[in-house]
Amino acid sequence: MNFKIDVEMTPEELRKVLGLPDVESFQTEMMSKIQERMDAGADGYDPLTLFQPYMSTGLGSMDTLQKMLTNMMSAYTNSSKSTDKK
Repeated sequence: MNFKIDVEMTPEELRKVLGLPDVESFQTEMMSKIQERMDAGADGYDPLTLFQPYMSTGLGSMDTLQKMLTNMMSAYTNSSKSTDKK
């Protein structure tokens, strides 16, 4: 038995339903800081350094998630190949 449910909602409504944080104020603040540094000139402006505290754990988590998914897919592929040989 299959069920299909279509739900129309805005990204903001979806974030609220999933319990995700509202990052609009954070994003606005970060963009204003970047704009200030860009307006001040290229001297001392390094976007990677600016985002490093916020992105280091996030990128590490994404890398871990990607490795986990790759391992799951390869395990599934290997198990289906061994099942086909029987």
